[in-house]
Amino acid sequence: MALGKMVLGGCVGVTTLLAFSMSAEAKRARCFTTDDGYFSCNYRAIASDGSFRISAPGYPTYVLEIDGPGFAYGYINFGRRNVSLPGQFVRSRDDGACWNNPQTNTKLCAW
Repeated sequence: MALGKMVLGGCVGVTTLLAFSMSAEAKRARCFTTDDGYFSCNYRAIASDGSFRISAPGYPTYVLEIDGPGFAYGYINFGRRNVSLPGQFVRSRDDGACWNNPQTNTKLCAW
């Protein structure tokens, strides 16, 4: 009986690890930012709350960290340092793949 529980526990652990590693993989996407327009990018979920990172060669890396349902704060990485994006991002009601910042009139999307 103890051996069966150990095997079952090991299977659950391996399954959890595989699920986590698969969700952490970057996925090809089409992105849009107000500053950069449309471009092909890599989308990577960075937390179970919906926080994510988008990156592409020749473009800065954008990160949105969910602060609460429908709200996020962001930063941008230009290669050597992260710079906080001013204001708060709000999930678009028209397109759930987009986040708008009403304070700076900027938009970030990943489809």
